[in-house]
Amino acid sequence: MTDVVEKAAEVLKEHRASIDRLDAILVYTLGERFKHTQAVGKLKAAHDLPPSDPDREAKQIARLEDLAQRADLDPEFAKSFLNFIIREVIQNHKKIKE
Repeated sequence: MTDVVEKAAEVLKEHRASIDRLDAILVYTLGERFKHTQAVGKLKAAHDLPPSDPDREAKQIARLEDLAQRADLDPEFAKSFLNFIIREVIQNHKKIKE
């Protein structure tokens, strides 16, 4: 192997290690987030509140779009990601209410 290829392989290895660490952080962060949304779902069910809060969801999407822009992340991707999470949370809240 040439020095250039060896250096590229080392840099690739470092990027992949960072990606693996970040994936773990994302998974554990989502787990923690869903613990809180489960608690919210139980609270809503106990007080006969609707599983969805469109006003809060709209504010969260706008907030995330702003954060995404500041993080140099495609706001549409961030919006799609949050919409996916919100759908999952609402489904979980509906299950808890049943």
